[in-house]
Amino acid sequence: MSLLIDRLAAAFFGRRITIPDALLARHPELAGVRWRRGGLPPRVGGWCLGQRSVAAITLWRTVFLAPRARLEPWLLLHELAHVRQFEASPWFPADYIWESLRHGYGGNKYEIAANSFAELCLRGAPPPSQDA
Repeated sequence: MSLLIDRLAAAFFGRRITIPDALLARHPELAGVRWRRGGLPPRVGGWCLGQRSVAAITLWRTVFLAPRARLEPWLLLHELAHVRQFEASPWFPADYIWESLRHGYGGNKYEIAANSFAELCLRGAPPPSQDA
C-alpha cells in the first residue's frame, strides 16, 4: 500500500531532488529553493503553452523540473528569479497570468526579468534585487 501511495504522490507532486554540490558552490543562492522532479505541475504548464510539458515551473518556493530537464545553471537561476517574484508580491500568480494573456509567454515581463536575472548571475554580476 505504501508503494502505491508513494507512486501516486510522485505522479502528482514529483520527487524531491538535491542540487549537486559543485553547482551549489558556484551558485549558493540556489540552496534556498525546494527542488522537485516530475509531477503534474510541469505538465499543466506545458498544456497551457500547447506543449506536452515545460522544462520547469515554479510555485512559490518550490520548483518542479520536468523528468528529463537537465540541471543547467541557466534554468535553475531562471526559476530562482520566479521564486523571488513569488516572494515579492502576494499577487504575483495573478499578475503573471495577466501578463501572459496580454503579451504572450515570451513577452511576459516576469519571463523577461527571469531571463535577465539568470544571464546576470552567469556573468558573475551581483544578482538583482528581490523584485527581479
